[in-house]
Amino acid sequence: MVNIAVFVGSVRRDRKGIRVARWIEKTLQERNHKVSFIDPMEIDLPILDRMYKEMDNPSQKIVELRNKIKDAEGYVSVTPEYNRSTSSALKNTLDYFLEEYYFKPSAIVSYSPGMFGGINAAQQLRLIFAELGAPTIPSSFAIPQVHKVFDANGNLIDESYNKRVGKFLDEFEWYMNALTNQRAIGTPY
Repeated sequence: MVNIAVFVGSVRRDRKGIRVARWIEKTLQERNHKVSFIDPMEIDLPILDRMYKEMDNPSQKIVELRNKIKDAEGYVSVTPEYNRSTSSALKNTLDYFLEEYYFKPSAIVSYSPGMFGGINAAQQLRLIFAELGAPTIPSSFAIPQVHKVFDANGNLIDESYNKRVGKFLDEFEWYMNALTNQRAIGTPY
């Protein structure tokens, strides 16, 4: 069992991504992982002015968020696609921290109402995670026509996604294990 932080990417009031994020959370828990669920709507972070390391007296909610990120062995982001990129809410949440992410893998789940499942957002997010020091695994998990994959209560309609996500998470777990072992030996800095 490892601790994994799951980031929710959307803050829209009628967001479909919360269904995806809760499904990912449940799936990870069924695989015996501890999940720290990070939802920008619950945290209500202001637009970034100072990174955590630059703050003199961070609020309790920012300290708690930092600890969730620092203590995680890997990160799963669940991102919508807005104008061919990820959401500003997700980017804002990620940008509060830096060293906390170093040498830990990230995995990207993207979704959209269209046929491409947010793949443009996933590609942009790869660049962001690379800069944060949390390289993404080679695979990403796209969910096209998200409104047809989950019902209004967040239940999975298309069972084929369970098999697909299993392979995706197998790869993510491999990378978490590999990087955890390497961090135990030491990091370049």
